[in-house]
Amino acid sequence: MRTRMAVSVISICLVAGAVLPAMAASVYRHVDAEGNVVYSDEPGAGTRVDLKPITVVDPTEVEPRVDSRQPVTPEVPAVEYERFVITRPENQQTLPTGQAGNVQVRLAIEPALQRSDRVQLRVDGKISQSPMHTSVFVLSQLPRGEHQLQADLVDAQGQVRLSTPPVTLYVQRASINLPANPNNPSRGK
Repeated sequence: MRTRMAVSVISICLVAGAVLPAMAASVYRHVDAEGNVVYSDEPGAGTRVDLKPITVVDPTEVEPRVDSRQPVTPEVPAVEYERFVITRPENQQTLPTGQAGNVQVRLAIEPALQRSDRVQLRVDGKISQSPMHTSVFVLSQLPRGEHQLQADLVDAQGQVRLSTPPVTLYVQRASINLPANPNNPSRGK
């Protein structure tokens, strides 16, 4: 058994001895008549270049590099929200004429909104406010009539996880057709 191991070690040394000189061949730098730099293994009129040894690494042993420019965020389990509702305006509330269709929408979110979650606001089924990390939205110039408000909780992947119950809001707006409106041109007649 010892003889067989010794023969194996000697064989490996002989093979390595034959391969290493071929791997360590000299490299020469030449500059041609047009000023181009050319590297070659033939000496000719070139100058010898000493190259640093090449480090060879087995790719199966390399650990993946972490890009330091991108923050590493551990996967956080989804939080179960106990409360996610629109608190203002109240359901069936009428927005008076003097507010010109402007309203602030407030939500109650418990526990607090998580860093990776966002809220989007829908008016009459259409997204009015894109997902943001907030619990307050401002709507401007809502037209006269009945509107349905609803908020969606959106996770980091853009998926809607939760929706509030819809809130109905009635908006009153001034009309030039009303006799009491100061903007009605026929009022002074």
